[in-house]
Amino acid sequence: MNDMLNIEIDGKQLTVEPGSTIMDVADAAGIYIPRFCYHKKLSIAANCRMCLVQVEKAPKPLPACATPVTEGMKVMTRSETAINAQKAVMEFLLINHPLDCPICDQGGECELQDLAVGYGASASRYAEEKRVVFNKNIGPLITTDMTRCINCTRCVRFGQEIGGMMEMGQIGRGEHAEITTFIERSINSELSGNIIDLCPVGALTSKPFRYSARAWELTTRPSVSPHDGLGANLSVQTKNNRVFRVLPRDNEEINECWLSDKERFAYEGLNAEDRLQRPMIKRNGEWHECDWPEALEFVAAGLKRIRDEQGEDQIAALASPHATLEELYLLQKLLRGIGSGSVDYRLHQSDFSADAAMQGTPWLGMSIAELDQLNSALVVGSTLRADHPLLAHRLRQAVKRGAELNLINPVDDDLLCRVANKAIVAPDAMVSTLDQVRRALAGESVDATAQAIAASLKQGERKAVLLGNLAQHHPRYAELHALAQQVAELAGAKFGFLGEAANSVGAHLAGAVPSEGGMNAAQMLDDPRRAYILLGVEAELDTYNPTKTLAALQAAQLVVALSSYKNKALDYAHVLLPVAPFTETSGTFVNTEGRAQSFNAVVKPLGETRPGWKVLRVLGNLMEVAGFDYDSSEQVRAEVLNGDITPKLNNSLHAFVARPAGAKGVLQRIGEVPAYHADAIVRRAPALQKTAAAALQGAWMNAETLASVGVAEGAEVSVSQGAGSIVLTAMRDDQLPVGCVRVAAGCPATAMLGGMLDEIVLGRVG
Repeated sequence: MNDMLNIEIDGKQLTVEPGSTIMDVADAAGIYIPRFCYHKKLSIAANCRMCLVQVEKAPKPLPACATPVTEGMKVMTRSETAINAQKAVMEFLLINHPLDCPICDQGGECELQDLAVGYGASASRYAEEKRVVFNKNIGPLITTDMTRCINCTRCVRFGQEIGGMMEMGQIGRGEHAEITTFIERSINSELSGNIIDLCPVGALTSKPFRYSARAWELTTRPSVSPHDGLGANLSVQTKNNRVFRVLPRDNEEINECWLSDKERFAYEGLNAEDRLQRPMIKRNGEWHECDWPEALEFVAAGLKRIRDEQGEDQIAALASPHATLEELYLLQKLLRGIGSGSVDYRLHQSDFSADAAMQGTPWLGMSIAELDQLNSALVVGSTLRADHPLLAHRLRQAVKRGAELNLINPVDDDLLCRVANKAIVAPDAMVSTLDQVRRALAGESVDATAQAIAASLKQGERKAVLLGNLAQHHPRYAELHALAQQVAELAGAKFGFLGEAANSVGAHLAGAVPSEGGMNAAQMLDDPRRAYILLGVEAELDTYNPTKTLAALQAAQLVVALSSYKNKALDYAHVLLPVAPFTETSGTFVNTEGRAQSFNAVVKPLGETRPGWKVLRVLGNLMEVAGFDYDSSEQVRAEVLNGDITPKLNNSLHAFVARPAGAKGVLQRIGEVPAYHADAIVRRAPALQKTAAAALQGAWMNAETLASVGVAEGAEVSVSQGAGSIVLTAMRDDQLPVGCVRVAAGCPATAMLGGMLDEIVLGRVG
C-alpha cells in the first residue's frame, strides 16, 4: 500500500493507484463529473472540456479525464469555479446546436439534452446564424444529422482503436470543424453500429430504427445473442409486442460494451414476411393451415408408421446449433426414445472420422477474456472478422499490446491488425502446412513460413492454437484437429475451437450428436432415411452439401420442419410446425467458452407460434416416450446441466493419427458462409442485406486461375458442382491461392451448388 496516493475529492478522502485520472477516481467513488468525449474504452481526447474541475493551486480549471492524480491533490467538482467553467462549455456547445429536440431520434436518451438541463442557460446570448453541416450517406445501418455533432470524436477514436479501421475523421478548424468519412465512403466495419451508442447527441442514429419509436415508449428486457458462438449480452427493446431495437448489455467477460452489426440489426428478421404463424400440412401436393392437435397427431402417426413398418433407424434428425439447449436436448431425447441414434447438429461439417476419438465437448479452450491477453496465437481456417467479429476485436487488442498473430488460411482478408506470419494456401494444402509447423516445433527442417510460425508460438507464456469455422468444415477436419492439438502441446499453448454458433458447445452437451449405431449428418444424407425431423434448419442454406441434402429430403416419406419461417421447406417438407425464435421463448445458450446463459421471452409468440421445447415435449408424449413431463424450460435445463459442465469440456483426441496427403490438382471451392447469411434471422434482416458484406459478388480467383479457365475478369462464368450449376461474375483476387475459387455458401444464389470445400468446375458462358 506504500505506493498508493492520498487525494481529496469534494472533501472525501480517497486512497488511489498512481496513474489514475481524476475521472477514474471520481467514477470509482460514485462522484459524477459531466463528460461528452470521455469513454472508458477509448483513448483520452480531452476536447469537449465538459469535465473541467477545480484543482487546488492550479491556475485554471483542469479536464478531469486527462489530469492524473498526485499525492495530496484536492479536487472540487461542485465549486463555483468548476460549475461556472462547465456552464461556459455548455454555452459554447449549444451555440451552433439546432433546436430540434422534438424531432430528434436521440430525444429521451441524449447526453447533451440531459446535461443542458443542469448546466445550460434558459436563453442563448448567441444571435447570429447557426452553422449547418451537410449530412453524409454512410451506408444502410447508420443515419447522420451532422449539424447536431459536437465534435467529441468518439466515433473517430472507436474506428481507430476498436473497429480497427479509421473510417471517420475530423476536417476543418474552429466552427468549421466537422466529422466525415473519407471521400464520401460508406462505413463497412462489422462493428460500425457501436458508434450509434457512443454518439452523445443525435448526430449518428440507427437507420432501421429511425422514427419508429421514442425511447420512453420502449420496454427493455435482457437477452442473449443467438448469432455466433460469443453469446453477447443484449438489451432487447420492445413496443406493442414487437422488437424495435437491440442494444448491448455490458459484460466485460464476454462482449464488454460492444455488439457486432449482425447482433445489433438482425432483429429486423424477426418480423419477416415469411414468418410461419400457423401449423401447415401438405396433402395431395397442396399446403393447408391446420390447428396444433391435427399437426402433431399427423407427425406422431407418420413417425410411428415408419418406425413400425421400416424400423427405428429410418428416422433421423438434423438440428440447427442456433437452437436453444432445451430444444436440442429434447430433440435427441425424442429420437433416442423412438429408438434412433441418428441426430446431429454439425450441419456444415463434412469429416466425422475423429468422432470415436473425441474425449469431450469441443470448446474455446480458455475464457473469452483471455484472448486479448495472449502473447502469441495461431488461427487455422477462419474468416475471423465475418465469423467472430468480437473475438477478432479481442485478438486485435492483443496484437496492439505486442502479441504475434499467425494465420493458416485459404483467404487473406484484412484482419485490420498486423499479422506476424501467414500461410495462405489452398484448402487441400492446409493439413500439410499445419504439419510443417508441427515438424518445426519438433526440431525438423521445414520451409521458412512454417519455421517462423513455430518460432512465434514459442514466445511468451500465454499462447493459443485456434481452429476456426472453415477448419471445422474442412473435408480433412479430423487431421487438422489432431495436428493442431499436437502443435499446441509442442508449443505449450492452449488449444481451442472458435465456436460457429450460439450452441455449438451446448448442442454437444445436450447430446445432439449420434449415439452408437446412429448416423452423423453426412451419413444420414449419403444413405437417405425415410423420415427427417428438422429443428430450425434451412436445408438448402445450412448444410455442407445443399444438393445432396435436398435430394435426401425430397426422397423421404416424411419431413417434419420445426421452423420460424416457411422458407424452402415448402418444397420438401410434409408438415411445418411454427416454433418461436429466441425473442419469443425461454432457453439457454452455452457459448464457446462453455458459459451457460439463460434468457426469457421478451415478446409473446407471433400468431400460433409455440416454443420449440413445448412442441417437442408434446411430440414425446404422443410418441409415448418416457420422461417428457416437463412444466418449464428450467426443468429441462436442470436435467441437461446437472452439475458442473467444466469437466465435460475437452478438445483432446485419443489415439488418432493424422496422415497428411498431397494436393489433388483440381479446382477447389472456398465456400465460407458470409457474415450476414449465418442464420435464418440474419438472412432476413433488410438493412444487413444491403451492406457490402452481404453482397454475393461472384466467383473470385487469382489471375493465374482466371487465365487457366480462359475467363476474363468481369465476365460471366458457369460454376458447377455435381448436378448443380449457376452463373456468376468472375472476379479477381490475387491474394487467393492458385487453383481455388471463392464462392460463398449459405446464400440463396449459390444454394444449387454442392460441397463448401469440394471440387468445383468452371466454364465460359456463351
